[in-house]
Amino acid sequence: MLVDAVRAPASVRTVAVLGDSVGVGIGDPALDGGWRGFAPLLAEALGGARLTNLSVSGARVGGVRTDQLPEALALRPDVAVVVAGMNDTMRSDFDPARLTADLDHTVGSLLAAGALVITVRYHEHHRVFRLPGPLRRALAARIAELNAVLDGVAARRGIACVDLGALPGIYQPAAWSVDRLHPSELGHRMLAGAIAARVAEAGLSAAEVSLDCAGGRPAGPLAHWSWLVCKGVPWLCRRGRDLVPYALSTLLTALLRG
Repeated sequence: MLVDAVRAPASVRTVAVLGDSVGVGIGDPALDGGWRGFAPLLAEALGGARLTNLSVSGARVGGVRTDQLPEALALRPDVAVVVAGMNDTMRSDFDPARLTADLDHTVGSLLAAGALVITVRYHEHHRVFRLPGPLRRALAARIAELNAVLDGVAARRGIACVDLGALPGIYQPAAWSVDRLHPSELGHRMLAGAIAARVAEAGLSAAEVSLDCAGGRPAGPLAHWSWLVCKGVPWLCRRGRDLVPYALSTLLTALLRG
C-alpha cells in the first residue's frame, strides 16, 4: 500500500512591499541610522527571501497604484504586501469609491502576476494617539470607511488581510514609537509575525518572528521631546487643515440630528 508523502511547504524566493511610511519602517530605527521595520523581518522569516521595498513615506493608495505597482509587477514576486490608506484618511479629498478602485486594481494586478497578496487593515488610533474629541471622531469615521474598503477588496479577491488592531498586545505603549503613529520595533515585529503566519497558512514556508527586540536603536527621552516639538505639533497643524473642516461638519450634522 502506497502512502502519499507529505509535501514540504514551497519556499518563497522574492517579496515585494508596497505602501507608505509603515512599509518604510518608520518607528523602528536601525543601528545604521536608517529604518528597518517589518519588511526585513518578514523576509528573514521567509527563509531569507529577496526583498524589494517600494514603500514611500506619505504615499497614498492612488500613488501605490501608479508609482509602485509597475515596479512590483516587473519583479513578479512570490509574496506582495500592501500597506497603505492612512494618508488618504487625513486628506480633504478622501473618497472610498476611488480607494476601492485603486486598491482593487493593485491587488488584482499582483494576483494576476502570480503573487500571494496580503493587505493590512488599521487599528483604533485614539487608543494610542490622543486627539481632541471632534478630531478623534472624524478620524475614527474615516478609518472605519478605509477598513471597509480593505475588507471589501480582500473578500472580493479572496486574499488575506491582517487586522493590525486585533494583534495581541498591539495597544500596549511599547508597541508604538515616540510619535504614536508608527509601530515601534516591537510593533513591527508583531506585524511581521502576523504576515508570516498568513504566508504559512497559504502553504508557503514561513518561520515565526521573534518578539524579542534586537538589532534596533532605542529612542531615549530626548527623542520624545524632539519629535513633539519638531514633528508632532507641525504634523497636527498640517493634518488639521484637512481634518478640522470634516470634524466640524460631522459635529454639526450630529447636532442637527439631535
